[in-house]
Amino acid sequence: MKITHHPGADSLMSCSAGSMPEAFAAVMASHISVCPRCRNDLAIMEDIGVALLDQLSPTPIVESAPVMTLRRLEAETTPDAAQSPLSGDVPAPIMAAVGRYLDDVEWKRMAPGIAHFQIRLSNAAKGDLRLIRIAPGLSLPEHGHGGSELTLILRGSYRDKTGHYKVGDLADLSDDIEHQPVADPVEGCICLVATAGKLRFKTLMARLMQPITGL
Repeated sequence: MKITHHPGADSLMSCSAGSMPEAFAAVMASHISVCPRCRNDLAIMEDIGVALLDQLSPTPIVESAPVMTLRRLEAETTPDAAQSPLSGDVPAPIMAAVGRYLDDVEWKRMAPGIAHFQIRLSNAAKGDLRLIRIAPGLSLPEHGHGGSELTLILRGSYRDKTGHYKVGDLADLSDDIEHQPVADPVEGCICLVATAGKLRFKTLMARLMQPITGL
């Protein structure tokens, strides 16, 4: 697997600090589980953070520390192990919520050729986390974002104006990006998507469907 698209430094730092929202932490964890480069970068950032904390005077905690149920993999995971057929084709960090195989997911139809599966987050978590499946050659409606978005490709690929994303690639998009992902004409695309706010669709039909899909 050749991964060419990685999270930005800000996202890695947020993950290292443990301040990343739950939905985004799940996508980041899934990418890190198959990306040696980002695993190494994250380890370096965590070492730096520990060194800096060691220089601070202890301060009593007056409130409960934030807890995310879907965090990056705590155990060391090699790319070979993550892609082993014995472990399924769903990333380990979300396997408990999704199952082992993408073909066994209980997909819900969103539009002709497009389906989704929403992953439940903890009650206090903000944002949205779901799998999206796009049939070969089809595209999502053109849209902007009400916040940032992280998208990890799990099967197939897609193209948009920001690049060509294949399996393992992570699209780290800010809220000023507008795009229209088009799935691979042969394999289609399955991706894991975290969003901070509602999508801003361009077409009337997509906006009318938004209350039903929850996107």
